[in-house]
Amino acid sequence: MSKDIYVYIEQRDCQIEKGSIELIGEAKKLAKELDYKVVGVIIGNGVSKVANEVIEYGADEVIVIDAPVFENYTTEPYTKAMVYVINERHPDIILVSASSLGRDLAPRISARVHTGLTADCTQLEIDPEKKILLMTRPAFGGNIMATIICENNRPQIATVRGGVMQALDKDPARTGVITNMDTGVTEADLNVEVLEVIKSVRDKVDISAAEIIVSGGRGVGSTEGFKLLEDVANILGGVVAGSRGAVDEGWVSKPQQVGQTGTTVRPKLYIACGISGAIQHIAGMEGSEYIIAINKDPGAEIFKYANVGIVGDVKKVLPLLAKELEACK
Repeated sequence: MSKDIYVYIEQRDCQIEKGSIELIGEAKKLAKELDYKVVGVIIGNGVSKVANEVIEYGADEVIVIDAPVFENYTTEPYTKAMVYVINERHPDIILVSASSLGRDLAPRISARVHTGLTADCTQLEIDPEKKILLMTRPAFGGNIMATIICENNRPQIATVRGGVMQALDKDPARTGVITNMDTGVTEADLNVEVLEVIKSVRDKVDISAAEIIVSGGRGVGSTEGFKLLEDVANILGGVVAGSRGAVDEGWVSKPQQVGQTGTTVRPKLYIACGISGAIQHIAGMEGSEYIIAINKDPGAEIFKYANVGIVGDVKKVLPLLAKELEACK
């Protein structure tokens, strides 16, 4: 019988990725409704040393698959290892971060075990009657939200966008079970050879980790207008982001896009400048702790989600805001 929620714990150089930490928190919330355990599965070489950290973030058990063959991520060995875990343990639900690695791994797992996969989810819930997972994701370019179920096959697998779910605070007092597992994967399972790992250096700040974001839409009007956003962001120690419209205009880069087709963010402060408030954008930032909206249209949808609304032209408001902030420093 299928039981428990398993979270694939993604790691880089034995550093647990933020998206996996968020998924542990979400799994704990779902597990309460099903009376399940949350089990983390971490694969790599030398990952035993971070197993307890997974428990500190909320997992009840951690399955550790630690061997030299898993030194670098390659599709076939990692897929075989996860399939082995599924066949041994029969989990009911598997959650995977919708990172580039997760988007490669999850479809292979679902195909091998003949089950469904819902990709790029932004919301997860448990059906109170059927006790199955309701997996919600944007569809048709983000114009609708589709809720998908996997009623007849197990496990139910979902990849989940980073920044959408709320991570639990790390607690060194948490205790759990650490299980070392030999999946039988060997060097013979390597069907590619990794010649070199080149680590890219990002020239832009990761907006998903920013605590203060000053974001602009088409209402900002130009690249020069975005320089006003940069002035405010620099004073506050924040970063600049934008809506899809701003990205389409070329005013900000794709990694800076907030929304369903961009990045989901949860900053402490989100300043929305010249953003109308389309549902695709709202879905990417409504988890912000405090939202300030600046828009010259008093009927703009964004004001429904803002803690503070300022009706005015961003080109006039932002210089005044920057001046006041400088005076307060």
